[in-house]
Amino acid sequence: MFESLQPMPADAILGLIVEHQEDPRAEKIDLGVGVYRTTEGATPVLDVVKQAERRLIDTQDSKAYLGTAGNASFNSAMQSLTFGQAEVGDRLLTVQTPGGSGSLRVAAGLILRAQDSATVWVSDPTWNNHVPLLGGAGLQLEPYPYYDSATHEIRIDAMLESLSAAPKGDLVLFHACCHNPSGLDPSEEQWRQITDVVAERELVPFIDMAYQGFANDLDTDAFAVRHMAGRVPEMIVSTSCSKNFGLYRERVGSLSFLVADSGTRQTLASQASSYVRTLYSMPPDHGAAVVSSVLHDAELRERWIVELNAMRNRLREMRELLYGALEEKAPGHDFSHLVRATGMFCFLGISVEQVGRLKKDFGVYMVDSSRINVAGITPGNVGYLAEAIAAVL
Repeated sequence: MFESLQPMPADAILGLIVEHQEDPRAEKIDLGVGVYRTTEGATPVLDVVKQAERRLIDTQDSKAYLGTAGNASFNSAMQSLTFGQAEVGDRLLTVQTPGGSGSLRVAAGLILRAQDSATVWVSDPTWNNHVPLLGGAGLQLEPYPYYDSATHEIRIDAMLESLSAAPKGDLVLFHACCHNPSGLDPSEEQWRQITDVVAERELVPFIDMAYQGFANDLDTDAFAVRHMAGRVPEMIVSTSCSKNFGLYRERVGSLSFLVADSGTRQTLASQASSYVRTLYSMPPDHGAAVVSSVLHDAELRERWIVELNAMRNRLREMRELLYGALEEKAPGHDFSHLVRATGMFCFLGISVEQVGRLKKDFGVYMVDSSRINVAGITPGNVGYLAEAIAAVL
């Protein structure tokens, strides 16, 4: 039966990883892969995660099934981390999912169960897996303006105008912070303007928060979620612990629904359980147990915040280093958006041809859009990187 299948094209980023690995040049630089890395190029296991894992080994007394909603202690901790002190009463449902991607996929399935003609508006551009995850599930997707590639600014006026024309009941996918791929987020005042439109048009916010703590701090980065939670009757929030806990391969995420009343919450809980049972039955436990252990223990939580701050500060420092080096090596070119962006990603702002030259002539790897992961920058390679960029401008 499988002889009829045709090969699928390789994922652009995964292909870059292979090309970079096979490049023999000692000075090569990988700015494509989407994981945090240290100055030494490692994606570390956080010290606090190791400590929590040791505790689990010593205290966990069963590997029995958890159930479709996953680890209840984890879900409670993630609700608090995500929504803070927002007044949500008994209207909030949270389930554990296999990573942020699993969260998005479960959300898509439940949206379609509720309304099979649902439309989700997504930012232009957005994370390259949003469209296959949500569109592939069967949701209708429409773009809304977000990033101006010429000025490297958020197109806030065009964004508000577009959302003001969206039909009542449509969903809008937002990035809570560290917008991927642009790295540019609305200000708190702009989030208030966006929320006004969402509330007036009776749209449903669908917020993807994959980088909480990587922009400013845990509370500031959740501003959009918490502000909207106080203004709308319904919303959906997908979260990931891959980045802020470094638990990439453990696949730890959560999915939260804010609904109109407790009765709807109970119905939705039964639907979520039914849907998850047909998809993956139940999520993996280990990573969620680690996160729960950290978030429920004051000492471990404080240590986690210290490590999280260090990761965020390194990313910020690498942006500043590259910006300073480019001011020196490429005068007359404005790269100020590098330091206005937050998180791991931003657009460098060069052409596809220039991206190709960087790879061919200098061993500098990034996707064709010129989106870079600043975690690939180090004090040791930033000078070479700036010289290479200047050479292709």
